[in-house]
Amino acid sequence: MVILFLKNLAFTIIAPGTVAGLIPWWITRSDATELLPFVIVGITLIGIGAAIYLWCVWDFATFGRGTPAPIDAPKKLVVRGLYRYTRNPMYVGVLTALAGWAVMYLSEEVLAYGLCAFVAVHLFVVLYEEPHLRRVFGSEYKRYLSQTPRWLPTRNPASR
Repeated sequence: MVILFLKNLAFTIIAPGTVAGLIPWWITRSDATELLPFVIVGITLIGIGAAIYLWCVWDFATFGRGTPAPIDAPKKLVVRGLYRYTRNPMYVGVLTALAGWAVMYLSEEVLAYGLCAFVAVHLFVVLYEEPHLRRVFGSEYKRYLSQTPRWLPTRNPASR
């Protein structure tokens, strides 16, 4: 379990840490806003995004026995926790954090970056991840596809 924790930590620092932390910080480092309401909303969104991501990593490690890294993906299909509401809550968490940066700094550049990140993630999900998961998990994944939306969470998750 320690090795799995370290692999998840390393991936988190490298991938979402860069995408939703380092790059937006680099874009905004000289454009700080002093409008407290925007700072509060931005920090809240970043916190919510981080919490979503960490919850998903926990489910990947404890239930799926893997990491978010495609080269060390979960061994079991994770359809619990936030994955009951949307097929991609981890990406939703990262994109929520990016929205927080854009709001906190009133940054059109971070907003544009976030939109580009969404397009890239969407293409990755549609062109690689979903076909790969269909091959690996077969009918279990097909059932999950039919019951759970790709991006926007549903309030009434299907029981699995």
